[in-house]
Amino acid sequence: MKKIINAPQNIIEEMLSGIVKSYPSLVHRVDDSRVVAKNDAMKQVSLVSGGGSGHEPAHAGFVGNGMLSAAVLGDVFTSPTPDQIEIAINEANQGQGVLLIVKNYTGDILNFEMAKDLAEMNNIPIEMVVVDDDIAVEDSTYTAGKRGVAGTILVHKILGDAARNGATLIELKELGDRVVAATKTIGVALKAATVPEVGKPGFVLAEDEIEFGVGIHGEPGYRREKIRSSEDLAKEMVGKLITAYDQKPKEIGVLVNGMGGTPLMEQFIFINDVLTLLGQENIHVSFHKVGNYMTSIDMQGLSLTFIDLAYANWQKALKAKVATISW
Repeated sequence: MKKIINAPQNIIEEMLSGIVKSYPSLVHRVDDSRVVAKNDAMKQVSLVSGGGSGHEPAHAGFVGNGMLSAAVLGDVFTSPTPDQIEIAINEANQGQGVLLIVKNYTGDILNFEMAKDLAEMNNIPIEMVVVDDDIAVEDSTYTAGKRGVAGTILVHKILGDAARNGATLIELKELGDRVVAATKTIGVALKAATVPEVGKPGFVLAEDEIEFGVGIHGEPGYRREKIRSSEDLAKEMVGKLITAYDQKPKEIGVLVNGMGGTPLMEQFIFINDVLTLLGQENIHVSFHKVGNYMTSIDMQGLSLTFIDLAYANWQKALKAKVATISW
């Protein structure tokens, strides 16, 4: 294993320190915690998200004006604890209520629900939106139902814009559920991630193999086969996403997300193929973005997310300027 780290047991603390030292004008770390919060204190409903480390820039990279109020980190691929989530809730709360945005993994759901209960006991108005955008498999490792993956970032963006513009807690909860329902993601892996404290890949693919539908923690997908061209990968993934909607969408947003070990060169080749295919399908793409947003440490691969933009204000929200590290 070759990684630019010090002691594996210190990676989260040192990474957090590096984040806040690099962007002190945007974010700060709550003392004695794994919580990164935004510096401005706008009076609005606060958005709190988080999960296991190893998915950077998610979620700390999306803390700031127009997106998240705070993010809480767990160990690598491990949910943050309820007490850490409670710290994030208390730090973010501006008196207008708090909305939790949680990826659908068993540990995350359990721990965020426990923290939600603690907040309610302290009379903090609080709601939760669960993101389950991965269409590849259901009831996989760590998950009851569909997994929450890169589409979570689009949920952060649309709800963050709505919160900044004065939406109430109940309005944000209802909006979040609609955004999640409109968002679909599928991924492909070429090589597994290596967790630093484990020191070896989470699964093994042959040099000429890929796996469709793999999760962001290395959970199994739905098929392994020989490596194919970018165009062929795009055909399968675009086709799967289109058929995941009850009706073929007419206008969408597209997110091509690198898993951490895939060069931008390859991501741009892939989105070129995706946009070409969508043009042939007469689907209008009014928003698109390419880069590393929800990674899996150093996994080689990428994911493709569609969001149905039937609601014009969603497009506006996706394009609105924000003050975050990584959007």
